[in-house]
Amino acid sequence: MDVIKEKLAQLPRTPGVYFHKDASGQIIYIGKAAVLNNRVRQYFQKSRLRDAKTDALVADIADISWTETETELDALFLEAELIRRYLPKYNILLRDDKSLSYVRIDYASAHPTVTLTRRPLDDKAEYFGPYFSAFSLKRALKYLRRTFPYSTHIGIPPKRACLQVHLGLCPGIESDDTPLPEYRKNLKQLMRYLRGERVQLMCQFEKDMKTAAVEQDFETAAEMRNKLYSLKNLSKQIIFSDREAMDISKDEGLQELYRVLGLKTAPRRIEGYDISHMQGTDTVASMVVFVSGLPDKSAYRKFKMHIPGNDDFAHMKEVIGRRLSEKNQKQWGMPDMIVVDGGKGQLSSAIAARDAANVSVSMIGLAKQEEQIIIHGNGSHVSVDESALEELGGFSHQTADFTIVSLPKRAHAVKLLQRIRDESHRFAVSYHSVLKQKRQIASLLEEIPGIGPATRKKLQLRLGGMRGVMEADEQAIADVIGPAKAKIVHTYTTQHRVVPKK
Repeated sequence: MDVIKEKLAQLPRTPGVYFHKDASGQIIYIGKAAVLNNRVRQYFQKSRLRDAKTDALVADIADISWTETETELDALFLEAELIRRYLPKYNILLRDDKSLSYVRIDYASAHPTVTLTRRPLDDKAEYFGPYFSAFSLKRALKYLRRTFPYSTHIGIPPKRACLQVHLGLCPGIESDDTPLPEYRKNLKQLMRYLRGERVQLMCQFEKDMKTAAVEQDFETAAEMRNKLYSLKNLSKQIIFSDREAMDISKDEGLQELYRVLGLKTAPRRIEGYDISHMQGTDTVASMVVFVSGLPDKSAYRKFKMHIPGNDDFAHMKEVIGRRLSEKNQKQWGMPDMIVVDGGKGQLSSAIAARDAANVSVSMIGLAKQEEQIIIHGNGSHVSVDESALEELGGFSHQTADFTIVSLPKRAHAVKLLQRIRDESHRFAVSYHSVLKQKRQIASLLEEIPGIGPATRKKLQLRLGGMRGVMEADEQAIADVIGPAKAKIVHTYTTQHRVVPKK
């Protein structure tokens, strides 16, 4: 308990994320706090009533560490990501294995909405998350909605203004209170905030306010002023991360990679790649991006493979070649490290594509079974630091052209690489599933007698794509193509329903 007392005395009175560790140094619980000093001390107050699970947690705590954040609310994003990475056992127990929450914004639809979901789909909507605390997320959106009014009407919107319109929380596009372009502009600002661009957005509002005042457009100036004040007040209530403010020197996973792989600096931007297909059909590749150890979902990319068939090596070479094209280097920037999901063959293919593009970037593979790091002797552009590896309890062995690095599964570097690999796999599989389902539905619509290409296109445009056609009732279809054809389409889609899972 002397270690605990010493750490409690050092706790700062700032917001942040704290880590409870057991005697072996394993992270067993991660939490967020508005004031670290107050929150962490509560676990050790004997007078405080606790449930049995929390008592078990406190009994296992042997050490405490923490990471401070810029504002009280930065911890919401950081806590969720670190729990995903480390999967501490008490976070799972205390949260009863609840699913993660995401914010879904279907920006491109005819009636854009902002909703919460447990399962993100690759359906052209924007997703933000994941967040472990649905309560905190709902509270955050409640405050954000005052600054960025949005609609939550799923399906066919109401024909007249709802109560939220009169409260100033909904744009009222169904009653023409707000033009659709203006509403989409507002949603863009909300998405910037959720991506962590709070500081830049405030600067933009201040600039727009001053410009409007100079032009004597006082109504617009007042609107910008109100939004600016609202965002300043949000820092006392909720948080989404400003990624550029994260200090990578405090990410233990990045620091372990830096030491073990003999890198010049800790890799700030890491990209992960995976291939997904089913018996060589609908083959896709995913690119996920982690900046300062945290996922940057706005930078994720997906690729539909041009090379047919089932050849993971050829597909990996293709996707890396396309990623490192001159055009994409300029648009997306360059990574500090690339992580390939696979072993020697996939890594060799990726290195060949990189060398053909005549660029220099570190590359490693992550084998699926033993979570071993695969390093090409000449092509990975890293060198194993054996002393750092031994310090972490790991070892390496050589083959003809490769070095195989084995780290303990409890190592922070392994957990970071697993997180990148799992995220690239999830993203690839979700895109593959969407393509497969679209192909099935498209094939089904083409079989409907008396319905030609022009009618199918009209239905998809008006009803929100193929999913909308499959889920629409007969009246909604009739509003687009008339009652006679609507009856044929609705009868056929009901009998042969193929709807992507939500």
